[in-house]
Amino acid sequence: MLTRLKFLTAGESHGQGLLGILDGIPAGLEISEEYIGVQLERRQMGHGRGGRMNIEKDHAEIWCGVRHSETLGTPTGLIVRNKDWENWTKKMSISAVNEDIHKVTVPRPGHADLAGIQKYGFDDIRNVLERSSARETTMRVALGSICRKLLEDVGVEVGSRVLEIHDVKDESIVPNNLNPNQLSKRADASSVRCLDKEAEAAMVKTIDDAKKAGDSVGGVFEVIATGLPYGLGSYTQWDRKLHARITALMMSVNAFKGIEIGGGFGDARKFGSEVHDEIGHDGEKYTRYSNNAGGIEGGMSNAQPILLRMAMKPIPTLIKPLRSVDINSKNEKDAHKERTDSCAVPAASIIAETMLCFVLADALLEKFGGDSMDQLKAHLKATAKY
Repeated sequence: MLTRLKFLTAGESHGQGLLGILDGIPAGLEISEEYIGVQLERRQMGHGRGGRMNIEKDHAEIWCGVRHSETLGTPTGLIVRNKDWENWTKKMSISAVNEDIHKVTVPRPGHADLAGIQKYGFDDIRNVLERSSARETTMRVALGSICRKLLEDVGVEVGSRVLEIHDVKDESIVPNNLNPNQLSKRADASSVRCLDKEAEAAMVKTIDDAKKAGDSVGGVFEVIATGLPYGLGSYTQWDRKLHARITALMMSVNAFKGIEIGGGFGDARKFGSEVHDEIGHDGEKYTRYSNNAGGIEGGMSNAQPILLRMAMKPIPTLIKPLRSVDINSKNEKDAHKERTDSCAVPAASIIAETMLCFVLADALLEKFGGDSMDQLKAHLKATAKY
């Protein structure tokens, strides 16, 4: 669903590391490992994370596509090395090893395990779980940080906050004077990335209770983007609609099970007169009296803030495992256990920011073009409407 940008990730959760390539970024974008590192650190935050976060301090090395701190217009390549690799050199060896390696044979409900071995004919679930692990999103965040920098350089900001963990809700309203970067900064100060302190304490307790019970919890978060001009995306074909492209990338993330744009499901219970955003004019530009559309009408950005809400299911690897079946004996057994989080909703909100950055950077480049950042900025200045 991307037209100007392409990205690929490779690597296993306990392999040597993760590889990533991003193609289509214009020349002249200032980028550094330190900038990318800020977003990688944000991805590792949040109450309820597991032991892996104590091992990995993710750092993305820029291997190609950048010279003297600026992109060259060529594919940008990144590497994130897994520090935990030293404990997995035999289990995950690329070459054959002369010893028996324990095979994982009991699939986890809710994970890729069973469908994956059925698809590829494996007799070891590790061949599936290593790649289907959410560890892969580390590289997405690293690559997406480059897209975020492009957006920031043309005045577009993307931020997020957590609204709900399990059945605890933060019903506070984001102040009108708070831009997405400020929203994220305030949310990042919370261990669960919510704004309301009472809700934060209740969310922490819910996560702790789930962990003690050997269980996990999911939640809901929202992502906001501002500074966008009219006309990103198009109404002319199904695959050019901006909300379709956003949804495709969002729903590619592990454990994301639902998306709302603007008023979302709540609008289904209202009259049209309550839902559609009335139009005004202030003498210079068109205005809106509300933003129930979430910044997208007819498959295009309408210069209002883009507002999304995502639902994340509880993580399927449980300390107290669910019932499953051994793929060899077909006998009932407890599902396989890996090192796991009891809650990753705060980290998931950062990943969702990243996926939105991919789509918005792609849509900007599609509409305004430019082989360099100077050209892109000139095209925006000449033709963008806000």
